[in-house]
Amino acid sequence: MKIAILGAGSWGTALAYVLINNEFKVNLWTRNSIDLNYMRENKVNKKYLPDVLLDKNIEFINNIEDSIKDVDVIVLAVSSQATRNILETIKEHVNKNQLIVNVSKGIELVSLKTISQIVKEFFPNNNFVALSGPSHAEEVSKGMPTTLVSASIDKRSAELIQDIFTTEYLRVYTNPDVIGVEIGGSLKNIIALGAGISDGLGYGDNAKAALMTRGIYEIAKLGKIMGAKTTTFTGLSGIGDLIVTCTSMHSRNRRCGILIGEGKKPKDALEKIGMVVEGFYTVESAYYLSKKYNVEMPITRELYKVIYENHGARDSVKSLMMRSKKHEIEEMILNPIEWN
Repeated sequence: MKIAILGAGSWGTALAYVLINNEFKVNLWTRNSIDLNYMRENKVNKKYLPDVLLDKNIEFINNIEDSIKDVDVIVLAVSSQATRNILETIKEHVNKNQLIVNVSKGIELVSLKTISQIVKEFFPNNNFVALSGPSHAEEVSKGMPTTLVSASIDKRSAELIQDIFTTEYLRVYTNPDVIGVEIGGSLKNIIALGAGISDGLGYGDNAKAALMTRGIYEIAKLGKIMGAKTTTFTGLSGIGDLIVTCTSMHSRNRRCGILIGEGKKPKDALEKIGMVVEGFYTVESAYYLSKKYNVEMPITRELYKVIYENHGARDSVKSLMMRSKKHEIEEMILNPIEWN
């Protein structure tokens, strides 16, 4: 089996490392010819994971059409906002038997679509898998224990990706709830941005616990109305991913939030991080999804005001704390998940 990974950022590189150590042949594509030539010559990605040796069963390819030719699986490891352009580029070169896997976490700004919905526009006959969960590339590339979830409406596709990526340090579960896994993986980034702002403001563990707990409820409310199973949000792509992203300094979203909480303007904080911060854009997507589906999402609303309307972070915290009183356990039906 041969696999193409489109995108040589930290996560794409870490997954390439997993696959070549599982004895699969991998094509790793990036559009940056300078970075690609360095990887080809030195077998390392010095920009993202300089300590990871990519020394076998891997080809570094600059031409995207060549990278997906005759492969069995195409892994999309580019940012969510870049995915449509990538699909547009490869649409004439993908055959219906190729399995498409997405590993990015975000919602397209213009269309407010998840990646599975965008992929379906271009490749309605191809099976699709969302591979997500609490996973920092830096830890996976060091062989530290990690768990992921392989989500697909096609059970065999979910189990195939489970088999391909499972190692003694990477355990993969399956789930048929694609939209739930996508919403959880995407919106946890905005809660992590908020957790970073809280840290930057000097608040403590109490504030972060409150933000995470109410955040997962907010995520589940939107997910449910979009067709997700609420039990998915209690799993790896929900609570699991939320915990790791809100608490780790590996998290770009949290680090960006810390800078904002410390007083940097949002765009300056984004520039300081120097890499894609998915939550920065997902705040806007989630805010407009809440409007579209008429779902009350107060944390998302306040983050939108801080990021895009120059609202004071401390003022937003006060707004959240002084909202009208509520019962904690509001209606949320826990419905079972199974393949048809």
